[in-house]
Amino acid sequence: MINIDWTIILQFVNFVVLMAVLNAILYRPLRNMLTQRRETIEGSHARASELESQIDEKMMRYEEKLQEAKLKGNQEKSQLRQAAASEEAKIIGLAREESTQRLQVVKDQVAGEADAATKTLKADAETLASDIATKILGRAL
Repeated sequence: MINIDWTIILQFVNFVVLMAVLNAILYRPLRNMLTQRRETIEGSHARASELESQIDEKMMRYEEKLQEAKLKGNQEKSQLRQAAASEEAKIIGLAREESTQRLQVVKDQVAGEADAATKTLKADAETLASDIATKILGRAL
């Protein structure tokens, strides 16, 4: 059997005093430390989220600028190719025109030489024919 006497009240008072002392010395500083730690962790998470959003934003801007630069580079490349193609066409056109003119000069020269050769051959052919006829007939024509 348990006897209820004044020691139970003494143990109860002892317990309350012990709880007050432990609360003041141990539990309150521990709770404060845990609260500060939680606030620090939450602040760090918030800062990390903020930094991550800034990084995402900067990466998006970087990729947009990169796309713009690529597009601009492709446009400039296309313009340079077009300019080169037009310059090439111009040079080829001039070369064809010059070669056509030279070819015409050569054709005219060849035609002139052919006419001269034909006239010379006709004159020589008549003289030669006359010489051959004279030798064959044995008399002058």
